[in-house]
Amino acid sequence: MSLKDYQKQIDDIVQKYEKPYWHPLSQLARLSEEVGEVARILNHQYGDKPKKPTEVHAELADELADVMYTVLCLANSQHIELDKALEISIAKLEGRDKDRFAKKSPTT
Repeated sequence: MSLKDYQKQIDDIVQKYEKPYWHPLSQLARLSEEVGEVARILNHQYGDKPKKPTEVHAELADELADVMYTVLCLANSQHIELDKALEISIAKLEGRDKDRFAKKSPTT
């Protein structure tokens, strides 16, 4: 499915509520919380902060999906089509950073 499809699916679901989308600053706070959960998992796996024995195991994939869901909600509330925006962003990065990083040697 495209991002547009996911955006529509989410919009169809939330339009059933009196207030389909939270205020943008509330959505930003939610996004920050979700990104914090991703950071916590990565810090437990690769950082210096061990997980407490009482902490529930969280899956990185689930938390990344929560981040994406929140981003899609924010985009919907602001009438942003993310497929197009992402294409522009990737094109910009390909142009700007094409010679920035070392490339793999071609194999023959």
